[in-house]
Amino acid sequence: MVRLVIWRIALAVPVMLIVATIVFVLLRLSPGDPATIIAGDTASPEVVAHVRAELGLDRAIPIQYLTWIGELLRGNLGVSILSKQPVLSQIGDRLEPTLVLAFSAMLLTILIAIPLGAVAAWQRGSWIDRAVMALSVVGFSVPVFVTGYVLILCLSIYADLLPVQGYVSPFADPLSALRHLILPSLSLAFLFMALIARVTRSSVLEILGEDFIRTARAKGGRNKRILWMHALPNAAVPIITVIGLGIALLISGVVVTESVFNIPGVGRLTIDAILARDYPVVQGLIMFFALIYVVVNMVIDIACAFVDPRVRL
Repeated sequence: MVRLVIWRIALAVPVMLIVATIVFVLLRLSPGDPATIIAGDTASPEVVAHVRAELGLDRAIPIQYLTWIGELLRGNLGVSILSKQPVLSQIGDRLEPTLVLAFSAMLLTILIAIPLGAVAAWQRGSWIDRAVMALSVVGFSVPVFVTGYVLILCLSIYADLLPVQGYVSPFADPLSALRHLILPSLSLAFLFMALIARVTRSSVLEILGEDFIRTARAKGGRNKRILWMHALPNAAVPIITVIGLGIALLISGVVVTESVFNIPGVGRLTIDAILARDYPVVQGLIMFFALIYVVVNMVIDIACAFVDPRVRL
């Protein structure tokens, strides 16, 4: 197990370096000049050149890259071009809404999708199975923002049950926070639930064909016990793995969901920074998301090793 942890940590370093390089190159190739945006459209070329010099954008690209990598290794994500605040501080200020939204969506997914997938596998060919598979297809087909607008239309505008947008901290007002979280959490979780339910169904179906399940049935084991105590635990590794891989869907969904529901989180900060061509903020946010993805998948690999010793090194 120790070797597994060390190996995963060692792999994370070159992955983050590759991500940093790709992000830096793509941002420099993207259209738009931050210096022109800051100076204004009516600024003279001399003023624009002065702003570029202040931002360090007049230096050679390799020098800019090495400078940024050096700061990154020291844990410094840079300073925002527009707000003049440290990027790490801006992320910290916006982190709570994003974490609360992601956690609530993940909790909904686990509590709903895994039981639905397991029951669909057990009732293969029934109306329950067909309904779960139909919902999975719809979940994969409908974009997150469409789901969000449909929920707003049905539950906020027509039914007037829930607030349309905004965020309330659960530490300040738990009840109001719950009401504000229901719509964005459902919207974000819908796509993720479709993925997890489908994988759970396939994994449990495969396990249900194993000899030990037939033996348990022959011994007169209760159906519920066979499903929840024997089949589902043995199907856990693929489910845990796809939860880790689905974090990428969750991250991209957070960006869209926060924009739809006007939640002041890290996702909304990402959209604002991209539109403003704020290079340090965009670079810092992408590295932040990449680090989360790498750490979560490392934890998933370790969890799979605990569940199934066969995957250990």
